[in-house]
Amino acid sequence: MSKELVIDVKANEIDIALLEDKKLSELNKEKSNPKFSVGDIYLGRVKKIMPGLNAAFIDVGYEKDAFLHYQDLGPQFRSLQKFLNEAISRKAKLPSMQKFKREPDIDKNGKITQVLASGQLVMVQIAKEPISTKGPRLTSEIAIAGRNMVLMPFSDKISISQKIESSDEKKRLRTLITSIKPQNYGVIVRTAAENKMVRTLDEELRNLEKKWETAFDKLKSATPPRLVICELNRTAVILRDMLNVSFNNIYVNDEALYNEIKEYISTIAPEKEKIVSLYTGASPIFEKFGILKQIKGSFGKTVSFKSGAYLIIEHTEALHVIDVNSGNRAKSVDNQESTALEVNLAACDEIARQLRLRDMGGIIVVDFIDMQNPENKNKVFERMRNAMEPDRTKHSILPLSKFGLMQITRQRVRPEMHINTRETCPTCGGTGEISPSVLIIEKIEHYLSDIAKNAKDKKVSLRVHPFIAAYIKKGFFTTLRRKWCRKYSLKIKIAPISSYDFLEFHFFNSNGEEII
Repeated sequence: MSKELVIDVKANEIDIALLEDKKLSELNKEKSNPKFSVGDIYLGRVKKIMPGLNAAFIDVGYEKDAFLHYQDLGPQFRSLQKFLNEAISRKAKLPSMQKFKREPDIDKNGKITQVLASGQLVMVQIAKEPISTKGPRLTSEIAIAGRNMVLMPFSDKISISQKIESSDEKKRLRTLITSIKPQNYGVIVRTAAENKMVRTLDEELRNLEKKWETAFDKLKSATPPRLVICELNRTAVILRDMLNVSFNNIYVNDEALYNEIKEYISTIAPEKEKIVSLYTGASPIFEKFGILKQIKGSFGKTVSFKSGAYLIIEHTEALHVIDVNSGNRAKSVDNQESTALEVNLAACDEIARQLRLRDMGGIIVVDFIDMQNPENKNKVFERMRNAMEPDRTKHSILPLSKFGLMQITRQRVRPEMHINTRETCPTCGGTGEISPSVLIIEKIEHYLSDIAKNAKDKKVSLRVHPFIAAYIKKGFFTTLRRKWCRKYSLKIKIAPISSYDFLEFHFFNSNGEEII
């Protein structure tokens, strides 16, 4: 399976699309100045203790206080607090973690009042971003993620990714990490570390250790709430977590980000540096790679997927419901059981894609087409498990019930992706009235005349709806485009943009800058 990453940099947002075999699988929208991202580490202050919930509310700078449950404190919470207090109160340089004497683990069945008090300073990490009306969800079991491993301060455990199948490789990695791991640190070895050389792993381990310890040097004069360690932006996180031998191309339309990504890849996988390309085409990058069309067809309430079959996706606060429909297939096939099986199997692939694409979390209930044969039900269950295997988010799938329902739980750490696929009427703009459509050509020519008088650049690109573009280029020697080129002494390029409204048009110069 080929994988491509397409990155569209806008003024206030970066859109990141992951294509698998040219099909849109994941879509991320990252604000240019994101706050409270999963993985960020904050110095916060306890605002309120809730003994009934065995939890506390922490001020980390969000409009609503963040939630920290006792079970999320982590066994080494007292060690973390002792190290934090030393960092804040100590005037001299803080000693290395390797010389630090850890405190006993907290009781896993204890009470929040035994370890926290109002006004206390705590170091916390964002486990879930703010969702709906809720503030961020926190943890004090700090984890600093790298490309090949995750560093766990105040722990001594070494865990190996279960996705590494070779027992010899697991043994090699465990022996290797044991020999290079500093004291008072635990390590989770990620799948990407498979077959990596000791030098690569050792270098990354030292960088993660340095990242953790240097963060405490700035805490002497810190006033909470304060961001202590910032997680990589979403683009770098996707590259860090997903880059592998099947990643074929990365396209980005911003030169600064292009250089940043290329430098990042050269440090983690020098042999993959050539896959990064700077896109300089005239049409929008998502338009060029057919992503806009896939977005419009994938985010509505109804999603078609095979031979007239379709899904209906409904969302509520508590859960998501997906209904599988055979569409017009049921009319053309006599064997209902085989039709139901075929549609349900195809639906599994599309449902798995939709869960990743929309980043749907919580409880998902899927209503498959009824099947009588238990063997067929098991085939659908196995197909769904296989289809969900590439999903990096934690999930659990239950077999079909006797009513044909499948229950899926999927971890939710960010708000679900919502994209409105409905459009304002392209001709009336929602008012119910339109300007005469026969005047659109005259309007375009009027602007073209002004451009010819004022512009020094004689190369102009006109972006319009495909229907209007076809009309302007209709014919051969007598096209409107040729007529305008001669009349205004301009080189005019007509670019059809399917995402434009019917009467929408824009002019651009040879540098891609909008004129009108």
